[in-house]
Amino acid sequence: MIHRIDGSMLKEIVLSAAAAIERDKQHINDLNVFPVPDGDTGTNMSLTLGAAANTIADLPYLSVGKMADAMAGALLRGARGNSGVITSLLGRGFARAIRDFDDMDGADLASAMKMSTETAYSAVMKPSEGTILTVSRVAAAKAEEAAAKDPSFEYVLEQALQAAQRALPETMNQNSVLKKAGVVDAGAVGYVIMLQAALGALRGESRHEISQPRDKADFSAINEEEITFTYCTEFIVEKNGLQDTTDLKTFLSERGDSIVLVDDEDIIKVHIHTDDPGDVLHEALRYGAFSMVKVENMRLQHTEKIESSMAQEEPAPPEKELGFVAVCSGEGMCAAFREIGVDCIVEGGQTMNPSTQDILRAIESTGARSVCILPNNKNIILTAQQCIPLSSKDVRVIPSRTVPEGISAMIAVNPDGSVDEAEEAMNNAVRSVRTMEITYAVRDAVYDGCVIKQGDFLALDRLKPFGTDSDIYSLLRKLAHAAADGSCEYIGIYYGENVTQEQAEKAREIFEEICPEAEINVLDGGQPVYYYMISVE
Repeated sequence: MIHRIDGSMLKEIVLSAAAAIERDKQHINDLNVFPVPDGDTGTNMSLTLGAAANTIADLPYLSVGKMADAMAGALLRGARGNSGVITSLLGRGFARAIRDFDDMDGADLASAMKMSTETAYSAVMKPSEGTILTVSRVAAAKAEEAAAKDPSFEYVLEQALQAAQRALPETMNQNSVLKKAGVVDAGAVGYVIMLQAALGALRGESRHEISQPRDKADFSAINEEEITFTYCTEFIVEKNGLQDTTDLKTFLSERGDSIVLVDDEDIIKVHIHTDDPGDVLHEALRYGAFSMVKVENMRLQHTEKIESSMAQEEPAPPEKELGFVAVCSGEGMCAAFREIGVDCIVEGGQTMNPSTQDILRAIESTGARSVCILPNNKNIILTAQQCIPLSSKDVRVIPSRTVPEGISAMIAVNPDGSVDEAEEAMNNAVRSVRTMEITYAVRDAVYDGCVIKQGDFLALDRLKPFGTDSDIYSLLRKLAHAAADGSCEYIGIYYGENVTQEQAEKAREIFEEICPEAEINVLDGGQPVYYYMISVE
């Protein structure tokens, strides 16, 4: 048994884990339960770990603590999608536990795995069980138990892997969506693959000897959240010694939404939408003194603000008060966002989620003191939120889940107003948009009794499967009737790169026939993946 490892072996473990996820990413992607082209769990984990691997690959010999710090920093900035952000949080906790160590044994590994899991749980508000978080927690608990029996690194890692493998099938029973789909959690599979690769690297085995994940998924459900609380509350607490923020996380989750909690070595930074900011701030005082507090009434724009900068270096003097960043793809879509006031476009979207670093660069390039971000994809919102503590600017993430939501948000904003007014107007606009889309099914699936065949046109309404057909115009008619049944004063039709102008005009005619009262506009968006994105307001 290998008792201890140094920084060189930790580097080999990270490189092996990155290689394993890259190799198995499509198998992990196939476990995704939603049958549309997506950024996908495997792809996002691979890109995130790849950023860490590229950073540390050529580093000279370092202690395990310094090697882990380099890894964690690269993971955070390279994080893509929800799965990538959670992977980066696991890495961050691991690095914090061994920061001052020259080498480490199994007991140190157990402590690092425990902090790794705690860090991820503490940052993800309302975490779901039956996910990568669950399996990482089980593995960490077994590691702690094993270290008490034999503190050799190899033994503890082996025991943690076996526990994770046993916990993996249980994710299906812990999550109703996975149970209906008949698959285990994709992120949890990635976690097990990383542990397998780590043990293989430790034993000098080939990086290619990684077991494959299992069957493909049949369907999915989409979780939707709306911002319903009055006060946007942000604060930074200088820690007074209390290190465990578990109780604070629980407290916040019961009192609001849109929660981001970043627990760093010396500070805690929190963003929450709540109806009782006084209660939240009173609880936060238990953890130390405030260095920044900001409370905004998002309806009345009444703001009281006391801030201190978190920047490690002085940014260039801003040229304006308010800037905007949008994530999108397609020449027409990007041009549309620029025309309505977006300062910087981050290329990305459904099949290519941008990294935290990509969005952060865009924020810093706006030359504005305050920046509103439009992720325009539900899988990019968490990535964008990671930029809040990394930027010296006042960053607001508008939870736009689709491109039409982002366009409506930009149209609603007054660029000469305050950031508080902009955030309120944009959030209201996002909530008022009904998005319909037509893409194609990338796998066979069953969703609420609806049979979806690979290759069929697939219509989505509010991000949920609406229907399938081999005839795209039949689907457009069905969507038009659904739009006509609701509030329908304005309809924007954005057609994609594989749709001709003649075909788009036929789509316009269908909506004009069925929704004669609505104002209808057609734009060449040039977006990939989606034949049509339709905004109904």
